[in-house]
Amino acid sequence: MPKRPLDMPDAARRRRLAEIFGEVLPGATGDDVELDVEESAEARARRWHLENRPPHH
Repeated sequence: MPKRPLDMPDAARRRRLAEIFGEVLPGATGDDVELDVEESAEARARRWHLENRPPHH
């Protein structure tokens, strides 16, 4: 008889649930990764300017 899910260690339970239902959300998203990177004020200003400059420039 297979173990009941609550009797299993956390990692085994998560793995078993992922096998049954699939992984709903990844552990880290692109937004999470970008938030960890610090930008200098000059780099932020340059990026803002490039993203917001008029199309004729």
